[in-house]
Amino acid sequence: MRIQCGRPESILVIRPSAIGDIVMASPMLPRLRGAFPQARIHWVAEPAMADLLAHHPDLDGVIVWPKQEWNRLIKKGRFPALIRKVRAFREELASKRPDLVLDIQGLLRSRFLARLSGAPLRVGFRSKEPPLGLMTHIIDRGPSTKHIGSEYHYILDVLGVGPARPGCAFPIGESAMERARNLLERENMRGPYCVLAPFTTRPQKHWLEDRWARVADILRDDLGLEVILLGGPADRPSAKRIQSLCSGRVHVMCGKSNLLESFAIVTGASLTIGVDTGLTHMAMVQCRPAIALFGATCPYLFTDGTRSRVLYHPLACSPCKRSPVCGSSYPCMRSITVEEVVENAKELVGSGG
Repeated sequence: MRIQCGRPESILVIRPSAIGDIVMASPMLPRLRGAFPQARIHWVAEPAMADLLAHHPDLDGVIVWPKQEWNRLIKKGRFPALIRKVRAFREELASKRPDLVLDIQGLLRSRFLARLSGAPLRVGFRSKEPPLGLMTHIIDRGPSTKHIGSEYHYILDVLGVGPARPGCAFPIGESAMERARNLLERENMRGPYCVLAPFTTRPQKHWLEDRWARVADILRDDLGLEVILLGGPADRPSAKRIQSLCSGRVHVMCGKSNLLESFAIVTGASLTIGVDTGLTHMAMVQCRPAIALFGATCPYLFTDGTRSRVLYHPLACSPCKRSPVCGSSYPCMRSITVEEVVENAKELVGSGG
């Protein structure tokens, strides 16, 4: 399939939420910029994601979609106020005069935003939700190559956009890197360190807390790495439990850094080990040494980096995604052993960190 897009002067990318997916989709931007250097490129995102994208050199700006504000007005039945907000947002989208909209979320709400923009060419992914005529073109997510971000590259392939630039990078910005260094100094950390990212919103993606503790102890005692448990404020109780199971020092930094600072900490790490969560995907996109632990979900098996590992032992029910059938035992995640995680960690750190 091929869709002719000409040479657009203005492009909107719609992926409002989901940190990991935004990170995995970000390599689209240098590819778009390389193909259309003259184009103005904007990303439509929810407020929490705006800072993450604000410093990207291949973006001309981020358009903030006030989703929560719209939801509050709906719940309160304040429909005249909602209509005014929708019209104002439509005007903001239309002010960019988009020729091309890429809806890489594929939900009804993201298609609605695409339609609001007034762009003559609106391309998005097929999903379970009906398109309702909101898009001009609906496409599949492409052949399953199990390569990180393959569906996002596929939509550009369909549009005839040139090949991706070589290399790995998600621009963090020197300011965030400096703030991250200051945070680490306040933790009395000055040597090489490893980031553990055990936390995510769905329990079927979690690994066992006692195994995280055993890995942390080995990384510290055998490899000489400081160990950081990194996540958001809500992850702090879980991190404290893991910390209590460790035999030595482990830094709990959950909630101490914002999203961009957390990504900066990951970028500076000698190794990141995590489940299917944004911090893990950031390490992969940055081509930093990383180990991903997948089970109920498996967004990819291969990355652009030469020093990354994906540990995934599929069962008959894998991947179950949002519908586990194992009675909360999650054998797919239990099948990942401490020994194989440590073996891979030693190989990655030993190869240059």
